[in-house]
Amino acid sequence: MTYNEYWQVIDAGYAADDLQVFKYEDQGVATLEDGLYVLEDRLNDPKFVDVMARFVAASNKGWTWARENPGAAALIVLDNDLTGAQTEKHQKRMMGEIIKLLGTKQVGKLDPADYDRTVDVLLANASTPVITKKPEGAWTHAVTDAAAKLAK
Repeated sequence: MTYNEYWQVIDAGYAADDLQVFKYEDQGVATLEDGLYVLEDRLNDPKFVDVMARFVAASNKGWTWARENPGAAALIVLDNDLTGAQTEKHQKRMMGEIIKLLGTKQVGKLDPADYDRTVDVLLANASTPVITKKPEGAWTHAVTDAAAKLAK
């Protein structure tokens, strides 16, 4: 992960040339990571969907602000680091890496192609697959679409 672990190794004294970095995307085995996960029956409750949509809309607003104000965003993290372990240099660098991941599209909206690739990767090992059949109805844009409407 270029937004954390990679730079921790660099900060520990290793040069980038000392490392052999494998990007899962380049190897054809990238899978989805973080996401918003809910039980399907909860999506039948309009109040629940509204709460989740407002959460996603607020998160998108925060990430948009952080993308536009990376230095200030890094300082907010430092101001709230009770351990004192974080540094301004590391947080600013991480913010720069996160900005690359965020891009300019709606934050948090699942790309169906990424989902399909993840399913394919999880099914791929014939002897010990992570899943044994393609999930049906495992994702929806109901919450992110509702969040996008709130942002307008």
